[in-house]
Amino acid sequence: MGLHLYNSLTRSLEPFVPQRPGHVSMYVCGMTVYDLCHLGHARSMVAFDVIRRWLQESGYCVTFVRNITDIDDKILRRAAGNGESLRTLTDRMIAAMHEDADALGVLRPTEEPRATEYVPAMQALIGRLQEQGFAYRSADGDMHYAVRRFAGYGRLSGKSLAELRAGERVGINDNKADPLDFVLWKSAKDSDPAEARWDSPFGVGRPGWHIECSAMCASLLGQTIDIHGGGVDLQFPHHDNEIAQSEAAHGVPLARYWLHNGFVTLGQEKMSKSLGNVSTIRDILQHVDAETLRFFLLRSHYRSDVAFTGASLDDARLALRRLYGALAAVPVDAAPAEASTACIASMASIDGQEPYAARFRKAMDQDFGTPEAVAVLFDLASEVHRSHCPRLAGLLRSLGGCLGILQQEPASYLQGGAAVDRADIEARIAQRAQAKASKDFAWADRIRAELLAQGIALRDTPSGTTWESVSRLG
Repeated sequence: MGLHLYNSLTRSLEPFVPQRPGHVSMYVCGMTVYDLCHLGHARSMVAFDVIRRWLQESGYCVTFVRNITDIDDKILRRAAGNGESLRTLTDRMIAAMHEDADALGVLRPTEEPRATEYVPAMQALIGRLQEQGFAYRSADGDMHYAVRRFAGYGRLSGKSLAELRAGERVGINDNKADPLDFVLWKSAKDSDPAEARWDSPFGVGRPGWHIECSAMCASLLGQTIDIHGGGVDLQFPHHDNEIAQSEAAHGVPLARYWLHNGFVTLGQEKMSKSLGNVSTIRDILQHVDAETLRFFLLRSHYRSDVAFTGASLDDARLALRRLYGALAAVPVDAAPAEASTACIASMASIDGQEPYAARFRKAMDQDFGTPEAVAVLFDLASEVHRSHCPRLAGLLRSLGGCLGILQQEPASYLQGGAAVDRADIEARIAQRAQAKASKDFAWADRIRAELLAQGIALRDTPSGTTWESVSRLG
């Protein structure tokens, strides 16, 4: 049937047909870099990394743009509070973001524009909106977008103008002609530092948040792109506002397909800084390896909400170890595939009639159905354990690679995170072998039990005794 995507704009599953055969243009809203990335950011990064990977695996060359918002009220407040420049703060947070994304196996975007690099493009777009009657200057010097002049505003989020009351996610400002109007250009305040001030036809100031993405997207990918993505919380107002700005200015659709990932929840609340329930990526990685966190996130469909608990993360860890256990049991000659941002089609080298591969493709072609694809991996792992077939073990590694997992050396992964020194473990294994040779099975059992209590499980195989780290999160 081919690849089908759920389009948030039409609220339906649609066949994917890019504008240019063999090429995909994709823009995803990135981070506002005033703080460390949290688990919600990880969800979006991993979700769109899997989408990007599968597009590439399907033979498309993907131009993937994920922006960086490096000018914003939150950034100004944080930099002032820290006593540092905006550039120092944002450079530091961008470096931390890259460290977190790299740890999670997220491929770097084709382009990663910083908003401050595209201010002239933003000014040009605002000027065009002003010429066409969609933008006006208020008494306080700010430039605003006149929402009611754009027919169909809110069609992405499904919110009608009648439903959008003042004060509901839209700040009240007496200087605006309408409470629903949003800012395009903010006039400079006396407290704003020099690096947050740009000369413009609208006066000295800085861009609003929404205009940033419209300008960067058009500059790098064109006026109409194939896929626009982001978290579901961005549908309103950010993506509705992007549509209003871009389509009013250019007269063509901004994106042909809109994709949105779901929330990460703690209990019954979505994870967000405003709720004060944020867990940063690096905090979590103090307790669990990065591939387990990635696996935890992709076990759920990208559009669904994910409940984050220690128990669910521990379950993901044990499940991933089962997959690696199958690879450890059957050596695979082929080296792990290196991640690539180029146009690739590794699935083309896999027999399309192979039942596991066919099931995997069918799952992923239905709006990137990772839960079903992961189920195929577990069925395949069970078959590898039964058959000890190197070909199927190689297939397991290859299919896992499509999701960005199972590319580590199995023994290294399974032994990772051990709280006991490796040399001590090997010494205890040697003592146990001596005990078994002396037929002192009580001693041998005691050594096994003591190691297990320390999170080390021994596995007796025809080629000798191996070990794994099985400590839980607690």
